[in-house]
Amino acid sequence: MDIERIAHLLRRGWIAMVVGALLGAGAGAVLTYAAVPEYQASTQVYVSVTGATNSSELAQGGTAAEQKVQSFANVAKSARVLQPVIQQLGLRESAVELARRVSAQTPIDSVIVTISVVDPDPEQAARIANGVGSSLSRVITTELEQPTTDGVSPFRIETIQPAIAPTDPTSPRMAVNIAGGLALGLALGLGIAVLRVALDTRLDSRATVEAVIGAPAIGEIAFDKAVRDRPLVVLHDPMSPRAEAFRRLRTNLQFLDAGGSRRTFVVTSSVPSEGKSTTAANMAIALAESGMKVALIDGDLRRPRVAELMGLEAAAGLTDILIGRMELEDALQPWGKGELQVLPAGQVPPNPTELLGSAAMEAVLRELESLVDVVIIDAPPLLPVTDAAILSGISSGAIVVAAMRRTTRKQLEGASAALRDAGTKALGSIMTMARASRSDAYSYSYRYQGTQRAHMDPVVALEPVSRHNGPI
Repeated sequence: MDIERIAHLLRRGWIAMVVGALLGAGAGAVLTYAAVPEYQASTQVYVSVTGATNSSELAQGGTAAEQKVQSFANVAKSARVLQPVIQQLGLRESAVELARRVSAQTPIDSVIVTISVVDPDPEQAARIANGVGSSLSRVITTELEQPTTDGVSPFRIETIQPAIAPTDPTSPRMAVNIAGGLALGLALGLGIAVLRVALDTRLDSRATVEAVIGAPAIGEIAFDKAVRDRPLVVLHDPMSPRAEAFRRLRTNLQFLDAGGSRRTFVVTSSVPSEGKSTTAANMAIALAESGMKVALIDGDLRRPRVAELMGLEAAAGLTDILIGRMELEDALQPWGKGELQVLPAGQVPPNPTELLGSAAMEAVLRELESLVDVVIIDAPPLLPVTDAAILSGISSGAIVVAAMRRTTRKQLEGASAALRDAGTKALGSIMTMARASRSDAYSYSYRYQGTQRAHMDPVVALEPVSRHNGPI
C-alpha cells in the first residue's frame, strides 16, 4: 500500500478510528468503575534441609531443597493444604474455589516459595495467605516428607516474609483498562475503515483513474453543489477555483494528440450524471476565451443538453444536417463574440447510432475541422450505448469524464473496454466532483485580485448571441 492509499484510508476512516478509540476508552473506564476491587497479599516461605553437619552435606541439602521446592509450590494449592485454612478462617467456599484465588511461585534455582492470595477484603487476603503458608509448612514437614527415626523431618519450611494487608487494589487498574480499551477501539475503528475502503470501489484518486483509463488525467474539477443552478462557471463565476480548473484543462488539452492532423475531441463518460455535458460546455467556453475558434457539437442524440446549457434554440441542429434537411452553416449558432459556434442536437431521432456512424457525420466533422481550431463533441455515456465509441473512431479520440467518489472502478473499466472494442482508446480523463483544494482556491483568488481583475471581464466578453447578433 503506497502513501497515497494510506492517506486516503486515514482520510476516509479517521472518524471511525476516533469514535472507536473513544468508545473503547469509555468502555474501559466503565468496566473499571463497575468491577469489584481485588487486593493481593503475599507471604514468602524458605525451604531448607535439616541435619547437615558439614559443607558437603550442606551442599547436598541445598540441591535437594531446590529440587523439591517446585513440588512444594504445587502442593500449596492442593485441598490438603487449603482445607485446614478454610476451616480455621470459616470461609464459605470449597478448596477448589479457594485454589482459583491462590498462586504459588518459586524462581529457578531458588528455595523460596511466594504464596499470593487475591480477595475483595485486603485483611482477609493477608489472613488467607499466612494461613496457606502455615498449612503448607505443617503438611510438608509432618505428612508428606516423613520424619526420620528421631522424629525430625528432613525439610524445614519457615516464613521469612509474612503477608500484610495491601492498601491498593491490584484490579481493576484504571490506566491499563482505559489504555487497553483505547487500543482495542482504535484497532476496531481501523478495521472498519479498511473494510469500508476495501468494499468501496468508487474512484478515489488520480492514480486510480489514470491506471484504469491508461491515459493521463488532464483536468480535475472540484465539486460544487451550485452547479445545477449555474453550470457555466467560466461565464458566470470567472474568478472561482472551478473556472480556473477549466482554464488549466484548456492548457492541458493543447498537448493531447499534438502530432495528429485532427483537433476533434469526444467528451464522454461511463454512466450518466457524471458532468460530461457541463464539462464539455465550460471547456469550449474556456477555449474560445483564449481566442481559439471552437465548435461545440451536441452529439448526444438521446438526451441532448447543450442547447439548454448554452441558452440557444434547440429546434434544428445535427440531425437535420445528417438527413440532408439543412446545411452546416445554417445549423451553427454563434455564441459570445463569435469565436464559439454551437451545433445543437436537433430533433431526437429513432436511430441515433446509425446517424452518428454514417458518412454524413464524418463529413460534418471534416468540414468543421476546416472552419475552426478545435471541435468538442458532447457524446452519450459509453456503457449504455456505443455512440461515443463510434464518434471516437472518426475523431482525435475520447476524453472520459469520471466522477470521483461516485463512479466505480468497474464502470470506468467497462468504459475503457468499450473504447478498445471499437478500435480506439481514451486520450485522457477529466475528474469531476473532486475534493476542493484550499491552496488552489487561495492562489487563484490572490492572482486574480492582484493582476487580472483590471483587464479581464469574461462575463461581458462571452454572452450568447442569436444568429442576428442580438441577445438571446
